Amino acid sequence: MRSVLISPPAGSAIESRFGSVGIPAGAYLAPILEDEGHKVKIIDSSTMGYNLEDVKQELKEFSPEFVGISSLTTSIYQAYGVAKAAKELEPDCTTVIGGAHATSAAEEVLGECPHIDIAVRGEGEETLRELVSSKNLSSIKGITYREDGEIVENEDRKIIRDLDLLPFPAYHLLPMEKYKVGGIKYATMMTSRGCPFDCIFCSSSEICGKTWRAKSPERVLDQIRLLKEEYGRREIEFLDDTFTLDNERARKICDLLIEGGLDVSWSCSSRVDTIDNSLAEKLKEAGCHTVYMGIESGVQKILDKLKKGITLEQVKKAVRSVKEAGLNTVGSFILGIPGETKKQMEKTVKFAKELGPTFAQFTLFTPYPGTEAYRMAEEKNLLVTRDWSKYTTLDPVIKKANMTAEALKNFLRKAYLSYYLRPSYIWRSIREGRFWTFLKMALGSF
Repeated sequence: MRSVLISPPAGSAIESRFGSVGIPAGAYLAPILEDEGHKVKIIDSSTMGYNLEDVKQELKEFSPEFVGISSLTTSIYQAYGVAKAAKELEPDCTTVIGGAHATSAAEEVLGECPHIDIAVRGEGEETLRELVSSKNLSSIKGITYREDGEIVENEDRKIIRDLDLLPFPAYHLLPMEKYKVGGIKYATMMTSRGCPFDCIFCSSSEICGKTWRAKSPERVLDQIRLLKEEYGRREIEFLDDTFTLDNERARKICDLLIEGGLDVSWSCSSRVDTIDNSLAEKLKEAGCHTVYMGIESGVQKILDKLKKGITLEQVKKAVRSVKEAGLNTVGSFILGIPGETKKQMEKTVKFAKELGPTFAQFTLFTPYPGTEAYRMAEEKNLLVTRDWSKYTTLDPVIKKANMTAEALKNFLRKAYLSYYLRPSYIWRSIREGRFWTFLKMALGSF
């Protein structure tokens, strides 16, 4: 069978500007299809700069019998367009969609797009294997599909417990030469899945569940070695929600990198309550250069409202530890949270300046389908729109009692300007040779 796995064209301006942030989901699924004897093609539209017409041309040339589409919430309409194009070219092909949006709103997705046959909910590897080897859809867990004009939702599939059993992504099917930032070739990896925390705005656990599972340090090292030796990658970004969740495992990975002498440069994410001076120093020794931390607010009441489970003191301590180890820090902050006053938003921006992370990322509160935030917004009639293309984290999509949408966007813009145009930040960034490039990227989004 000829199978194509597609990441649809960008669904927002920010996606278009910055392209793919990692290898597409299809790279993780392609080995399953290859193992079943399929001829597989991956189309990473964002990385290739493709629009729908480009995707259509690829579909026409490949004539697939099975079409898998992975979509973010912001690009769901582009996913619908891809499914329609596939059916127009190959009416008998099977079209399947997966990803966070399809997981959280499977029935709605099938209702909105008659060109999609099946929605896969949650992790896709085992579900996909059964889909291409069985004709009895009723027996396949984790899917929503059509039967006799009705939409049927099968029971959920259990999470994959042993991630070491999964094959490495199909890098050989990707345009690896296109994955570059500032001319530097890079690759992304996920070494763990699942998030046990309760942040109301995060949709990560919708796909991978709340049970944290991780690849063994040895398996992680094998994948890094593959990227270094087969594909010449020295720059790696770990996309795990919390790379440092298990301190002992994180240290073991660092030790293996040091002992193996692989000489790679990398970045990762951490919660502020899962990192200390000792671990930060170990990360630095093993080649890490940047740690991303979700800080979200400078007001404890707001952190509690978001169910972050952290304190402002923990934030200060973590940022200090990472800085003292000589690592770059990226701090994320959310503005426009329901019930948050303008004064509290100002305190968050002030807190960001006091912390002084290398880079600060400000976004607007965005309730994605499936999250507690979305359920809350629906119950309180706070949603301004259900146009998913607006769910970019840069566009206001909920009502604020004390601010108009335009005022909120202006506040977001000013937050960026006030952070990056401080004389102290400008001088430090110029001295370190990174200011103008980042400023152009950050402000170019507004």
